[in-house]
Amino acid sequence: MTKRWLQQWREDRLLRTVVRNSSYLFSSNTISMGLASLQGLLAAALLNVGDYGLLGMIIAYASNVNRLLSFRMNELVVKFAGQYLAEEQKERAAAVIKAAGMSEAFTSLVAYGLLILTAQLAAVYIIKDERAAPWIILYGLALLANLVTETSSAILQLGGHFRTLAALNLSQNLLTAGWIGTVFLLRGGLFDVLMAYLAGKFIYGLGLMIAALYWMRPLVGKGWWRIPLSSLSGKKELAKFAISTNLSQTVNMLIRDNEVLWVGFFLSPVEAGYYKFGLAIMNVIVLPISPFIQTTFPEINRAVTLRIWDRLRSLLRRTSLIAAAWSGLAGLGMLIAGPYLLSFFKDGAYLPAFPVILVLFAGFSFANLFYWNRPLLLALGNPNFPLVVTFSVGILKTVLMFLLVRQFGVIMQALLMSGYFIVSIGIIVIKGLRQVYHLQKTSEQVQPA
Repeated sequence: MTKRWLQQWREDRLLRTVVRNSSYLFSSNTISMGLASLQGLLAAALLNVGDYGLLGMIIAYASNVNRLLSFRMNELVVKFAGQYLAEEQKERAAAVIKAAGMSEAFTSLVAYGLLILTAQLAAVYIIKDERAAPWIILYGLALLANLVTETSSAILQLGGHFRTLAALNLSQNLLTAGWIGTVFLLRGGLFDVLMAYLAGKFIYGLGLMIAALYWMRPLVGKGWWRIPLSSLSGKKELAKFAISTNLSQTVNMLIRDNEVLWVGFFLSPVEAGYYKFGLAIMNVIVLPISPFIQTTFPEINRAVTLRIWDRLRSLLRRTSLIAAAWSGLAGLGMLIAGPYLLSFFKDGAYLPAFPVILVLFAGFSFANLFYWNRPLLLALGNPNFPLVVTFSVGILKTVLMFLLVRQFGVIMQALLMSGYFIVSIGIIVIKGLRQVYHLQKTSEQVQPA
């Protein structure tokens, strides 16, 4: 029985493709995970808890202004250009990519302008530290280095150049970790650590853009830059998809991706430091699974386009089992060794973060298990449902934050975050699987006997 089960896994071409492509990112991410952990630990050891929290709030604010105007061109390009490429319509695919890149560059410039205008207000009223204003503007230069990062990433995904993505990710982390390591040895401060993160963003964003330009010709043919945007078809559908993903990004920004800022706003930079430390540990938990998101979406989209329902369901099930195995091992290791290791780190300064880590782990491991929840509905042409769900559950979470976090502290923020993941993702997964089941039954009924 076990032999047959293993043989079925080996013969699953779709799973093999995803795992192989994920392995390129995973091998890089395994090293990057160590480097990211190292740079985070060095930053936490170098800075006091309050400054560590301040660092997180500065980075979060600058990043989230960009997310406010982001239309998630990665998903749009993979969805529509990927569909055209599967149908051998390269000119249409090139038009989608060109339009996406131009739109993303424009919104990135607008986002940086907005960041400059709001930096002082954010420093005074959200971060509550006036010295943060020039640092927000400085770190915001990352937006200019990442003008077309989402579009570029999609080009490499569609071309199967996951090794390039892995190499750039590794280069970013090598530079940042090396820089922070030098700052640690020289006993630098908050500004020096911020510059290290900015340098990493520059090498990643510019590297992606150069690689994408290089691979565009093999992907869609020569002369792609001369294809007029007037040849773009389905503009209304593209716009609807982009607006939906932007709204989804905005909802995530306010509800899910601003946690450190919320904690700092409700409580203090010290609690924000504990929460940021907890999220840094969660990044280690999520990192081995995150490559599957990039590599699985094109395969999900292709399976839906070609109506290969059995392979699609098998892919979702088996990659979820891989995610479950990793999360189980990580959780066990964290329970056994966590308190012991934290008691030694910076003389136990971050030990109060351990309960936060445990609570966050429940939500993040659930998200790991069903990492494909949103990509599945995007491929099925239903981008609005995740938006409605995340918005509805997020509104409830936000109301409860204002009512409970000041009274019950940082642990309540972690509880609300995990609850948000479990409820919203659970609803989206059920909807996606039901839609796949319905489409599969419909396909079987229309097939000739």
